[in-house]
Amino acid sequence: MESDRRKIEETYLKAVDIGYSYRLAKKMEEFKSNPVLGYRTAGSKAEFDTGEFLKAEMERIGLSDIHKDELCLDSWEFEKAVMRFTDRDGEKHEIQLGAYQTEFVTDGWKEYPLVYAGRGKEADYDGVDVTGCLVMVDINQRDEWWINYPVYQAHLKGAAAVIAVQDNGYGEINSEALNAQDIAGPKDAPAFSMSRKDAEILKVALKETPRITVQFDAKSVVKENMPSYNVWGTIPGRSEDMILLSGHYDSYFDGFQDDNCAIALMFGIARTLLEIGYKPEKTIVFCCMAAEEWGIENSKYDWSTGAWQQVFKLRPEWQGKVIADLNFELPAYAHNPWDAIRSTYEYEDFLTEFVKEFPVDARKVYPEGLGVQCPIETWSDDFSVAISGIPSMVNEFSSAEFMETHYHSQFDNDEYYNADVFRFHHELYGLLVMAFDRVKVVPVNVGRTLQALQESVRPVTGREDEKSIRVLLERTAEAKKIADEVYRKVKEINDVKNADAACCIHKDGQESHIEEKSEADGADAAESATVQRGENAADTEANDRNAALQKQLLYLFRKCQDYFVRLNWHDEVLFPHEAAQSNLRHICDAVRSLEKRDVQGALDALYLVDNNQYAFQFDDEVYHYFTEYVLNQDCDRLQWGAGRIVHHVDLSKEVKSLQKKIAEGRNDVSEELAALRKMEEEQLVCFDDDIRYMTQAVDTLTAGLKKVKEVLDF
Repeated sequence: MESDRRKIEETYLKAVDIGYSYRLAKKMEEFKSNPVLGYRTAGSKAEFDTGEFLKAEMERIGLSDIHKDELCLDSWEFEKAVMRFTDRDGEKHEIQLGAYQTEFVTDGWKEYPLVYAGRGKEADYDGVDVTGCLVMVDINQRDEWWINYPVYQAHLKGAAAVIAVQDNGYGEINSEALNAQDIAGPKDAPAFSMSRKDAEILKVALKETPRITVQFDAKSVVKENMPSYNVWGTIPGRSEDMILLSGHYDSYFDGFQDDNCAIALMFGIARTLLEIGYKPEKTIVFCCMAAEEWGIENSKYDWSTGAWQQVFKLRPEWQGKVIADLNFELPAYAHNPWDAIRSTYEYEDFLTEFVKEFPVDARKVYPEGLGVQCPIETWSDDFSVAISGIPSMVNEFSSAEFMETHYHSQFDNDEYYNADVFRFHHELYGLLVMAFDRVKVVPVNVGRTLQALQESVRPVTGREDEKSIRVLLERTAEAKKIADEVYRKVKEINDVKNADAACCIHKDGQESHIEEKSEADGADAAESATVQRGENAADTEANDRNAALQKQLLYLFRKCQDYFVRLNWHDEVLFPHEAAQSNLRHICDAVRSLEKRDVQGALDALYLVDNNQYAFQFDDEVYHYFTEYVLNQDCDRLQWGAGRIVHHVDLSKEVKSLQKKIAEGRNDVSEELAALRKMEEEQLVCFDDDIRYMTQAVDTLTAGLKKVKEVLDF
């Protein structure tokens, strides 16, 4: 009943203890690979010890059925990286460096020449021999290029290692900030990070001479095919259905927000539910994921390793049983004046209704309130979980200043802890667990996905196959109509006002509400028993029908991920046709520019096609290396990115040629114009093929929706 639900929620809200969660987050900081900087990295002893601690804590707070699932990954142990330098005045400097997931071991102090190579582009090495040198470069990974490109460029030039200095993009909070990101490159191209403050000392010396001598003591070790562990426990439910809560326990530096507080939030919710005696209908799973930050060498998709393996390799049986994954990232900081649950499209309607009814006033913490955003992104583990067929969501964290200032630096610490935000997320996601626990049928609405698909189709040239586009939109509208009707009926089944409370609280042996019992005896009792048997049979029939309905809805959710979820070369989530659609637009712009002899305008347009921005700054071997390792690599190395990139246009030849003509003051671009016109036609074909592919996918989805409707209409 509605009143019972409110009582349960009020009991939970009163019992939340963020003091426990905060202490747990701080305790996790004690496990570290680098005694000065921290780091709890994939497959490291520090990560293992943290997993053991979390397993013991699960046992201590009373979780059941506790597991350590072993996965195989590439491990990284970063013990130290220290540089010594004596300046011209005889002052000695000792500099702590951060590191990336690469192999570099000095076996004690060793002398190296150090040079400065600007931004580490191909042109920055003109006339400079860096063989055996430490090469210092400036980098802005958010606005320019990822770390693997200048690192591999230096590697091909014979450098011993790259020392990367953040020039905005990340670590902006302080000139002493170090930074760490996934390397997305081979382990034998080493890289470290240095603060702007320390780099300035070296740059002053390098103004007087092109190279200086430094001493370096480093130990950074990558080992392939090593074990790590995902640790999970449960609050058992009465059905086979499951609700998953997840967060990762590897980290850079202290990792207070990312992701100690997320693990602590998950444990805080579990502890509170256990403390109040909550007896769920569905089994609630609390899973600490390993190796989110990095876990596989030489892959563009080298993060979220633990989560991807958990749902695809270690526990594939969770697919079809887990109705929702609530993933957590950086949850104890107000990233914006608003808060949001970021979700797959298919849960937007359910979550929007939940947010409207959520009894805590979000504006006390977030002045602009609470909402829902779609779709999910690749920044966190929820993407890996979703594409396995488990509807997922995460607390919104990626759109705010924190990512540019504190994220993945030593300034991710409890100085930036917000207790009100942390409490709010305990309240929000604890009650969301209960909301999912109440549903009788998974509240999937593929109509929202179909709506997003409709909105994504934007013809560019006017020469696209208009008939195919019209057919796709018509079929999508037809499918959406059925999907919306299905969701309305599912919503009626799940409406708490029309259903008994799904669960009750047991505290000290007492139930929070008492089921009505028949007072009849004799003949009345027999009659009552007959009625009860009839009701039980009806309940069984309804439960079987709901189970069949849920199975089909989760199947349709998985098909939506298979059919419609793709990535571009910047790891943004998009529909299959959008890559060719975008490429077509930019190539068309380049063609129009060249027709006007506007060479720079053409280059500006080509910069936006796939990953061709890297062809502008780095040599062909670098550009093609990081293209081919996506297009031609084993699926297990590509993990959650395998098959998600649909097209690639290689413009490196045209880019280099046009750049040369600008440098030489030439404007004969007939050869490049002919090549781009050919590519324009090819992308037009790709776009039309993608439209037809999606029409077939929508037709298949429509057939599935009709089966669901048959179950509903029985």
